[in-house]
Order: sequence, then structure tokens, then C-alpha cells
Amino acid sequence: MTDSTLKHLVIVGGGFAGLYAAKTLQKKNIRITLIDRRNFHLFQPLLYQVATGGLSPGDIAYPLRAVLKHNPRARVIQDKVVDIRPASNEVVLRDGGTLQYDYLLLATGVRHQYFGNEQWSESAPGLKTIEDALEVRRRILSAFEEAERCDDPQRRQQLLRFVIVGAGPTGVELAGALAELAQYTMKRNFRHINPADAEVILVEGSDRVLPPYAPKLSAKARAALESLGVTVRTATRVTNIDDTTISLEHNEQTETLAAGTILWAAGVKATVFGRRVAERTETETDRAGRLLVTPELTVPKYDNIYVLGDLAHVRQKNGAQVPGVAPAAMQMGRYAAKSILARIAGKPTKPFNYFDKGSLAVIGRNAAIAEVSGFKLSGFFAWLIWAFIHIHFLIEFGNKMIVSMQWGWNYLTRKRGARLITGKFTPNPDVERDSEPAA
Repeated sequence: MTDSTLKHLVIVGGGFAGLYAAKTLQKKNIRITLIDRRNFHLFQPLLYQVATGGLSPGDIAYPLRAVLKHNPRARVIQDKVVDIRPASNEVVLRDGGTLQYDYLLLATGVRHQYFGNEQWSESAPGLKTIEDALEVRRRILSAFEEAERCDDPQRRQQLLRFVIVGAGPTGVELAGALAELAQYTMKRNFRHINPADAEVILVEGSDRVLPPYAPKLSAKARAALESLGVTVRTATRVTNIDDTTISLEHNEQTETLAAGTILWAAGVKATVFGRRVAERTETETDRAGRLLVTPELTVPKYDNIYVLGDLAHVRQKNGAQVPGVAPAAMQMGRYAAKSILARIAGKPTKPFNYFDKGSLAVIGRNAAIAEVSGFKLSGFFAWLIWAFIHIHFLIEFGNKMIVSMQWGWNYLTRKRGARLITGKFTPNPDVERDSEPAA
């Protein structure tokens, strides 16, 4: 069978779901075109480590072409899909070009949810991409640098106040890593300030941190955060954010805090492309814009279009929603690949069945919580499980070696070697530019 006669699968998105589908089909008689606007796969669960200087971007990313280089029938295109035409089995690229498919797999993910307050995004960036992580890192480290040369005590206190909105896994992990950065890593690095004076505030709208976890584990996570010096404020709603302040409401009382850095880790919603897919396929969505797919992970009116990962709203047999986590996306990718092979062979397919391997969240050194196979763990053993699983899921062997060595060194020394301020830079107008002649 020549390549031209093989069925063609187009995968949009090189995240966990898309990449695991492609890897599952590596030695099969099917053509694959993987399209992503990036040329790399990103291990999103460790973005907070990049944001706090623990890892470099290259430690948690790997080129898509390298991952699929052993599959001669797999093609990678760095581009952006802006639309789909289900009736004619076409995807539309950014330049207006089209690509035909027999099967389409959409795994483009979601973006930050500001609950109707998109103007907050500039003042309170989230953490979904490498660029987000580098911008967060720039803001965090720049706050300490500016505080070092600030003589106004009130302004210095503001600069050293960090507010994180959202106490899900990302918010908790970010708060713990930031507190450790201030308390230990940067100790004795400055002469005018003590980094340990930094104030890390974690804000959560519900009555406890990590709401999806068992209340007992949530309480242990809160205790671990507070032992690191993090101020946890639950049952607190954000009413406004600007460049230098955040307004909070608790028990019908409003308070405005001046903060040097405000970070967002509360909620997600579908992208513009996700909404367009819903319109084109006439698929219902949930409140966050995720598509309500069938038990076979396809849209109801087009059984050759699969929607996976965070973009899909999937219900299990017990009525619970499949969580938007990396293990679920991996399982969806493998399932979709096997489902497509079965359909090509004329065999029946079974509904997707999510196997919950457990939930993990890390708070800091030796501190994590885990729910695995009904067991609830916390402390050092939970941290070991978390570290092993995260390293195991990194795509390539080289990345696993780098991250494990980096973590081992950081664990022993509390060092974070990737504390580089990059990106946007506004020169001080009082400082002479190299291009200006001396007086």
C-alpha cells in the first residue's frame, strides 16, 4: 500500500494528547500530519519551575520533529490552524491554505479564564506557555532587583509582595516554589534587602486550597504552605486588578493591596479556535467553552473528528468529568489512535474509559500531597512519587537525565541556576546609553 492510498490523520496540537496519539501510530499504515504553531512539545506541569528559576525552558521542551523522526509517514508542520470545514474534510491554515484529512484530531488546549475581566491579563499573567513562564520569571526577579535599590520602605514592601490568584495545583506549586526562592535560594544574595522579607499571598475563592482533593489533604497542603511563610486567604474573591494593586472581597468586606507582582492561576476557557470548532461542528459546549464530546471522544455530528485534552468535556460512566491533567490527555491520545486503527480495519470501537492514576501536587522541598489508588499521602514520600512521575513523563531520555540531575543538585544545595532576567527591558533614562557620546 503506497502512502498516497493510506488514510490521512491530521493532528492539531503537539501537546500530550496529540503527541501520544502520533507516537501510538508510529509503526502503523497511516499518514500523519502534526500541526502546531510551536516546533516543540512542552511539559506544562513543570512551567512553574521555569517561572521560579528552577529549570531552563529547554529542560521541559523537546522538538516535535525529533520525537517523530523514526516515523517516515509522520510529517510535522509549524503553522496555525485557524478554521475547519467538516463537510469537505479540510483544515484551514493561517495563510488561507487548506489540508485534506480522513480523520481529524483536535488537541489545542485552553487559555486563561479571567471571568469576563480580560483587562486583568496584562497586570496578572498566567502560566500556560514558555513565554508566560519567562515573563513571570522576569517579573519576580525584577521585583527583587528593584527592591534592592529602593530607599522608600513603603515602596520596598510593595515590591516584595507577591499575590497569586487561584489555589489549584498550579497556584499552590507556584506559591511554594516562590516562597522557597525567597526564603532559601536567594539568601545572602542581596546587601540592601533580605529576600526572606518577601510576602507571598495565595488567594482562593473557595473555602480551601486544592478544592478537588480530599479535605484532609487540602488542610495538609495549607499547613505546608504556611510553614514556608505563604499567607493563604480562602473564601476570598478578586474584584479588581491593575498594575500595582489588587482588590479582594472577604465576608462582604473589601480590601485593596499594593503588590509588586500579581500572578493568575484561576480557571481556564476555550480559545477562539475552540469556539470556532464548536460553531462549525454544531457541538454544544460547557461554561468554559470545552466541547461536549461523545463517549468515543468525537463530536456528535462528525465521527471522524476527535477532540482531546483540555478542549474536551468528557463524562465518565459515574458521571464525573475527566480532569484536565496530563495523564488524562495521554490516555485520550492513545485511545483515539487505537480507535482510528479499529475503524480503518472495520472493527467496532469501545467508549473511552479514563483510568484515574491519582492526583499529585507539590508544595516545596520534601512537601507534597498525593491521592493514588485510594491512598492519601503527604510529605516526603508524596514528594518522591511526584518527582518520579514527572520525570517519567518527560518525553525524551535526555530531558529526563537533565531534569533529574538538576533537581538532585537543587535539592542538595537549594540552588536555582536559571535565575536569568530576560525579555522586555526598559532602560533607565538616567543611565547613559552606549550609543550616546560622553559629555
